[in-house]
Parts: sequence; structure tokens; C-alpha cells
Amino acid sequence: MEKIQKKEFSKITIVAIDAAIIAGDLLKKGFFTKYKIDKKQGKHNLVTEYDFLSEKTIISYIKKIFPTHSFLSEECGRINNSNEVIWIIDPLDGTVNFAHKVPIFSVSIAAIEKNQTVSGVIYQPLSNELFVAEKNTGSFLNYKKIEVTQTKMLDDALLATGFPYNFDENPNHCLDRFSNILKKGLPIRRLGCASIDLAYVASGIFDAFWETGLGAWDVAAGNLLIEEAGGIISDFENKKFQIKDTNNALLASNKILHNDILKVLNENY
Repeated sequence: MEKIQKKEFSKITIVAIDAAIIAGDLLKKGFFTKYKIDKKQGKHNLVTEYDFLSEKTIISYIKKIFPTHSFLSEECGRINNSNEVIWIIDPLDGTVNFAHKVPIFSVSIAAIEKNQTVSGVIYQPLSNELFVAEKNTGSFLNYKKIEVTQTKMLDDALLATGFPYNFDENPNHCLDRFSNILKKGLPIRRLGCASIDLAYVASGIFDAFWETGLGAWDVAAGNLLIEEAGGIISDFENKKFQIKDTNNALLASNKILHNDILKVLNENY
């Protein structure tokens, strides 16, 4: 398996790695303590003090090195409007897991330059899984190159999904699409952390992942991981995935199964 040394990455990627690890270590310590939990919009949309602490830590670290760059982060929204580089940050993806002591959560950081994602880092601190992608360089798990699966038959696939916080309203037919897959008898996993779902597709654990209602911070780093690992990511109309600030709907897969999964997801639509 091909390996890479950290120093071989670009400065932007190295900064993203360092920021993710610093914030991840903060979350790791916080996970085993008591902390305040609040609700945002929606009864299931939680936020903890560690969402804000992690966000502040990441932005402060990056600003010291790149003071003119802009940020889009889950908790604070947009900071600055520079056309140079924008950092898209989820300081704690999987907050509901974190709040309930489920040990699956991550830090997700991506850098966008000239409308292209050039770096993506997803760090799962409790399992010490560091996923890194750099444009035209590849995707890596703990500095070892990763690739999507070569699964050819849908019956052999392991899929993952998630639900938006307002899933009871069935936005974008999310419950119906889930039912379509379920009726095919296919195994489905739900981790409650979209960035890790995407990283697990990139690393060949899952064959595909779909979800609706995602923020840019949930998917920006994972999008690059998928592409650099040889996979594909699209919307439900099979158009090239374009990151929006909110309400992203996507299917990420190993390419081979993509059309077959879309066909099932889109039955009756």
C-alpha cells in the first residue's frame, strides 16, 4: 500500500491536518467530561459547548497562518469574504453522538481555492483515523493510500445513509428513498456522522452513502476524499455534485454501482 509523508503535502493541507488534530484532541478530552447541551433549530438538532470550542480553535489556528482567508463554519456561518481561499469547517460532526456518548464523531476541514476543493481532512479522534485528500495527489488514511471498493453487484454491497433533522417532514422524499433501498433487502448502516460515512466510502468500508439535507461543512472534505479515492459523488439526478451552503442531497459510491443505486433511490420519482 502506497504511503506518503506529511511533509509531501501542500502547506494548506498540512495546516488543515494540524488544525484537525488539535481540535480533535480537544474533543477527545471533552467527550469524557460533563458539558452543556443546547438545541438549535429542530428538536433533534443539538449543539454543545465543544462545537464552539473546537470551531474557535480551528479558525484561530488557521488565521495565524493565513490571516486573509475566509471561513464557512457550521456554528458561526461565514467569516470574511475574501476571494482567495475559503475554509469550510465542521468543528464537531456527529454532535448528537457526542452528546449521548456515542463514540463516532469527527472534525472536518476543507479548503476551497478558485472554486475547487484543494484539500480535505476528516479526523475521528477516538479511533485515531486521519483521512486526508489533496487535489491530484490521492486520498489517504493515516498516510496510507486508500481507494473505493470494486464491488460490482448491488446484492453484495454495504450501504450507509443518514437523515436530516426534519426527517419527519420527509424532505426530498428521504424516508421513501430509504424504504426503496430497504425493500431490496440491502444492508444499511447509519453512523450519525456524514463526514465519516463519506470517508468510509473513500476507504473501501462502505460501497455507497446517500443523504439529504446536508450542510457544506458536512460534505466538503468528504467530496474530495471520494473523488481522489476513485469514487463518484452526484446529486439524485446524476448531475455532478455542486456544494451548496445548505440542503445538499448526494449519493457517493464506488462508481460501478452508482447508476444501479440511483435507479432504486429514484423509484416512483
